[in-house]
Amino acid sequence: MIQKAIVTIVFLVVSNTFMTFAWYGHLKFQQMDWFKNIGLLGIIFISWGIAFFEYIFQVPANRIGFNGNGGPFNLWQLKVIQEVITLTVFTFFSVFFFKNEALRINHLIGFVFLILAVYFIFKK
Repeated sequence: MIQKAIVTIVFLVVSNTFMTFAWYGHLKFQQMDWFKNIGLLGIIFISWGIAFFEYIFQVPANRIGFNGNGGPFNLWQLKVIQEVITLTVFTFFSVFFFKNEALRINHLIGFVFLILAVYFIFKK
């Protein structure tokens, strides 16, 4: 059961990394010469291509982790875990790729509330 939990979380981290690049990467890539001439439709197709890899990990993560399939998590728990991972990956992405986006105290306070959400969702 612990192995399924670890695989689920690792797959969600990988999935959310692809998702973050698909959703927000083009905002950084537009600074590159080769990317400047691509229109919106091209950017959408590139993002879809990246998002394909998101789904390769997201779908198995949910199937492996879901307690209806023998995993350790119910739907509520899977969703909250996924949201916390999404915001964590997004935070690293923002801080390392978008140097002008500062991590402020109100962001950290929001994360504390997310951790509390995880606590309450997992509370029996």
